[in-house]
Parts: sequence; C-alpha cells; structure tokens
Amino acid sequence: MVATPKFEAWPNLVTMFFEQVEAHGEAPFLWAKHDDRYQALTWREVAAQVSELGRGLQALGIGKGDRVVLVAENRPEWLISDLAIMAAGAITVPAYTTNSVADHLHILQDSGAKGAILSTKRLAERFLPAAHESAKLKFVITMEAPDRGQNLSAEVIPWRDALTRGDKTHANMVADALKIRRNDTACIIYTSGTGGAPKGVMLDHSSILHNCAGAADALMELGLGKEVFLSFLPLSHSYEHTAGQFFPMSIGAQIYYAEGADTLGANMLEARPTIMTAVPRLYETLHARISRGVKQAGGVKEKLFNKALNLGRKRYQDPDSLSLGERLLDHALTALVRKKVRSRFGGRLKALVSGGAPLNPDIGIFFTALGLRILQGYGLTESAPVISVNRPSGPKMHTVGPPLIHTQVRIAEDGEICVKGDLVMQGYWNNEDATREAITDGWLHTGDIGHLDEKGRLLITDRKKDIIVNSGGDNLSPQRIEGFLTLEPEILQAMVYGDRRPHLVALLVPDGEWMHAWAMERNKSIEPAVLAGDGEFQKAIAEAVERVNTRLSNIEKVRKFILADGPFTIDNGQMTPTMKIRRHVIRDTYGPRLDALFGG
Repeated sequence: MVATPKFEAWPNLVTMFFEQVEAHGEAPFLWAKHDDRYQALTWREVAAQVSELGRGLQALGIGKGDRVVLVAENRPEWLISDLAIMAAGAITVPAYTTNSVADHLHILQDSGAKGAILSTKRLAERFLPAAHESAKLKFVITMEAPDRGQNLSAEVIPWRDALTRGDKTHANMVADALKIRRNDTACIIYTSGTGGAPKGVMLDHSSILHNCAGAADALMELGLGKEVFLSFLPLSHSYEHTAGQFFPMSIGAQIYYAEGADTLGANMLEARPTIMTAVPRLYETLHARISRGVKQAGGVKEKLFNKALNLGRKRYQDPDSLSLGERLLDHALTALVRKKVRSRFGGRLKALVSGGAPLNPDIGIFFTALGLRILQGYGLTESAPVISVNRPSGPKMHTVGPPLIHTQVRIAEDGEICVKGDLVMQGYWNNEDATREAITDGWLHTGDIGHLDEKGRLLITDRKKDIIVNSGGDNLSPQRIEGFLTLEPEILQAMVYGDRRPHLVALLVPDGEWMHAWAMERNKSIEPAVLAGDGEFQKAIAEAVERVNTRLSNIEKVRKFILADGPFTIDNGQMTPTMKIRRHVIRDTYGPRLDALFGG
C-alpha cells in the first residue's frame, strides 16, 4: 500500500508532481497507444518534458498570471502541457475538443489568452479561425502541424521546437515551482453551458489539492496501492481534470488514456484499470448493452444472469435477508456470472466512480448486484469539482454520499445546497456580478436542491433552475422522470417539459438498436423518419411511457409525447461534452411542437 500523501504539505500542484517524480522515478506513469499498443512514459520522462516546455513557454514571454488555452484529446501531452503552463507561473485554460469556432473565440477573448497549445489537424480547423480573430494571442504550439494555408496572425510553433526554445542553463523548474502559492489560480475552466453562455471558473491550487485529499480519504479503505486509472472523460472538464489526472498523480498511480468512445471496451481489457471515473450515460449504455445481450442469449445463461441479479439486489437491500441456501447459490453465481461481467471491465476494478450528473439508482443497483462497486459522487465545476461521494462500505445509490473531509454543507431554507471550504472557486473570471450571486460569505450556492439524511449523506432532488412548477404550483423533478423513461428498452433519451402547464409532456428519442430489431421483426422500414409516422410504432413507445407512468404520482405522469428528429448529441449542441442534455437548446428547437401538445 502507498503511504498516505501529505496533501497539506504540498504548496501547489506542480510541486506535488515533482515530489512524486522523486518518489517514483523510472516507474511507468502515462500510457498511450503507439503502433496499436500501449507504451509508457516514466515519471522522470514526463518531468523532463514538463521542464522543457515550461522553459519554452517562459522564453515565449509567458509569466505569472498569463493565460494559455489548451485544446487536445486525452493524451500524455495534455498533462505535460497543463503542468508546464503552471510551472511557468501561468494559468491553464482548458477548452473542449468539441467546441465550435464561436466557442473557441469566446474563450480566447474572454480569458485574454496570450498563448495556446493545440493537438491535431482536425481540431485546428475550428480553433485556428478563432485564433486569427483573437488580438491578444501571440502564439499557438501545435502537437501536429496544421495544414498549410491557414490564415493566422499568431506564430505557429511545432511541439518539438517549443521544447527546445527555453534557456537550457536555467534547469531548475523544481525551484521555480516552489514560488507558486496555494491560492494562486491554477486554471480557468469554462462551464459547459447547460443553461446558457459558459463562464470561466477560477480554481486555485488549494481547491484541487482539497479534492485530491478528500478522494484519498474516501477511497482509502479500498487499500490504495499500485492503482491504474483509465482516462476517458474530457480532461477539459473539471471532473476528469481532478479525479482522472491530479488525484491519480497524488497517489502515484498510472494513467492509461482511452483512444475514444468506440474503443473503450477494448481499452478496458488492455489497461485493466483498478479505478475509473465515468458519467451516468456510460453506465446507462452498458446497462442496455448487457441486458440486450443476455436476452438474446436466452436459455440457461439468461436464467443464471437474472438469478444473480435478483440475489445481488436482495443482498444490496439487506444482506441479512438471504437464507443459507441463497447465500450458497449467490456465491456460486459470483463465479458463474459476476466474474464474467467483471472481466469485461478488465477484471481488477476496485471501484467505478460516477459523477457529472445524477445516476439512476436502479442502474447503480444493477451493477452492484453484478459485483461491480459503483460509488456515486456529486459536485460542480465551481467546487473543483467533488463535494461528496459514497464510501466503499455500504454505498447507497439514492444518495451521493457524505461530504468530503474539510467540507461544510448546509441546506438553505428553499432547499438549495450550499458548500464552504477550500474547494470553493475563487470566482468567475471577469464576472463579479455572477460571483457575488454564486458566493455569499464564503458559501457557494450550488443551484441544486437536496437534503442530508440521518447519516449525513447528501440526497439531490433536482437542479434549482430545472425544477418544473406546474400550473397547480407543484414542484416536479424532470431528471427523476427522465431517469425512469430511459430505463425502458424502447427509449434512449428523454426530456420532460411542462413548466406552468397543467401536466407534463415529453420529447423522446427511441433506442436505435431496439427500433431496428422492432422494424425487422415486422418487415417494416428501418428508416427512423418513416417509423416515426407509423401508428404501430407510436403505440409501442406509448406502452413504454405507460409502464413508467405506473411508477409515478398523478402529477408526474407524462400525458403526451413527441419523437425527436434524432438523438441529442454533442455535435448538434443538444448535449454537453459530459453527456448532459442542454435543455435550453432543446427547447429552442422543439418548443413549438411541445407547446402544441397542450393544445395551444
């Protein structure tokens, strides 16, 4: 087991890294695919590049407080760039790889970035036009050379050249790092904009170190040792930035970088992670995939799977409720069923940590029953981001666990969750009005509604701004109802609608695989547009909605629905990069059609 890190002794994130380099030296640290196989950089090799790039940035005029935008997929150069920017005394400004030209321009102009680091030619197509419009941008360091003919006012510098630009006589970046204070701004992370224009959240070194300490404390009972993480979520999001980069660094873990969503299953088998962070959408997708596979297998396999699932659920609800015979059978089913399920995740997972959005309790219990430990947490970019997380012993899926150590939580009179501690952001960049609205006397107003149970675990009921108030004055949680709807095999995505209306309606996206199978069985067209107008198809979706309605109160029932023209995706702007629906964008697109369901 690794020694417990002394988080309070580290003055900043860069010094934390360099001290870990001295502790782990030639051990493998970062793993990425080259020539179709994972290859590692050691801690010392990464440190050498951090120092070289840090000196290169200083030679380019980057100094204390300057902002440098970072646009790249998850890869070793992301971490190297992030640390080098901070080592040079500057502030990292991560940007999503899915950003449009307008998104990039907003971040460049709002942050006043002096430099940028960019990965691929593909990303250059949307970033460089924005860079050309940014008057303050002086240079762009490119990991891959962009296509010729790009119109750009800033200097374009290849990655290798940037590493050699620095003053080689000034080799002690470690000593320079000690000058960085805990309350210096480490990064400005722009929120993904589920409800409007992104704002730049300023996080200092102390807030991220607070999160790392809290995570280590929460997971210590797992026996943290030689851990392996698989980095999948965007590093530009605060969740992966802290939980998938700095927390592994703080405990001396190895990090594998997933190639992408399409190869995640294969990458799990190659990396064999011990801890992995993901968002609920991934678990929902895996739940649907596993359930379909079992149903298609049928026979004995399906019966054994369902028995393992039922006994696992019973054990989760009350371990003492299993009879001796059930315990023996449950033990046998672990070898026959659960071991095979765990092997699909690499076979040595200690925990899957879910965050970024609410996890449907039924999904969490499903995986728990199959022998995979899921720990749901809660937080937001403004809290660096983790506020609370379930502990490994006895997680409760309807809660997001107790707060992290050194974190104060209180519930306001209107039910809003408020948080205080080193994790709270410094404020919004260049937006004092928004900062004053969000933070009062050191308390961060999260915008989420919830309460603490008798054991101090936090329960989230909804977003304060997302709550639907119907015409009768009742407060309704759309996320709760949407969670029930998307559990049905027929429904991939859902958005509930009905603010100031007498009842609720829904916008639904049918599940593609189910839709294809349904059409093939009936010898119907598999074109979604054709199926949407098919009465029999509409009836099948309506039956799924009615099954959900049986589990809802009268005021929560979905009375009518329409089908979306296609899935909610990042590309069409209807989902954030962490796969949360953007309600305001969807309402702009479908509002008139949804309003028509009310007869007006």
